[in-house]
Amino acid sequence: MSFLRHVGKINDRKVAIIFREVPNEPHMCLVTYTETLNRHIHDPMMKSIESDIGQHSENLADALNRSYTTDGKVILHVLHSQGLIKKVQTAQVLVTPNSSTAIKLAELNKILDEMKQGESAVKRMAEIDASRGIQDPADIARRMRDMQKGPEVVQSASDGVLGNNALANNLRAQADRMTREANGLMSEAQRLNEEARAMDPSILPATIALDQPVAKKRGRPAKTKVTA
Repeated sequence: MSFLRHVGKINDRKVAIIFREVPNEPHMCLVTYTETLNRHIHDPMMKSIESDIGQHSENLADALNRSYTTDGKVILHVLHSQGLIKKVQTAQVLVTPNSSTAIKLAELNKILDEMKQGESAVKRMAEIDASRGIQDPADIARRMRDMQKGPEVVQSASDGVLGNNALANNLRAQADRMTREANGLMSEAQRLNEEARAMDPSILPATIALDQPVAKKRGRPAKTKVTA
């Protein structure tokens, strides 16, 4: 079954989702009503949406900023200059990636944000599916996440620095998280050691630092004497 990102509807009107979240206003998004567009804008925009660049872009605006109308103008600039981009609530937009799947953009945004922190959101999507009758929302979120990991060749030279910065920030965030986890484990190990020492000091050997390896004794180990 085909799956198409960045498309949806408000009531019965079809829209293309330019930005799924407005900065500092996550409950709002930017859309354009596709049925009101002239053909010289509509047709190239739909080709941009269906292209690899469009489907691998987190926001459609990134692809439209590199796509052109039939008269050679940047599509995103044309939509903006002609007032064709509308700011609406995410709760009003129903994302329709195919004919049998639908989910509110507000819910999808929340799930996608949570999926950056773990797979627990997949289970939540399944629960939404079961409770509201929306078909396969977990699959939507997984596909969106996988598409965001798409090939880096879709980036142009103009946004290469942005891609490197985003990658560096991601690596730094992972390193910070791993450091916090390691510090937490060390603190917990120290607490358990102290509790054990308080319960029975005789069974605990002296603590050995990790950077001080234990010297091995030379010769064969002494035989153990077994008594009846």
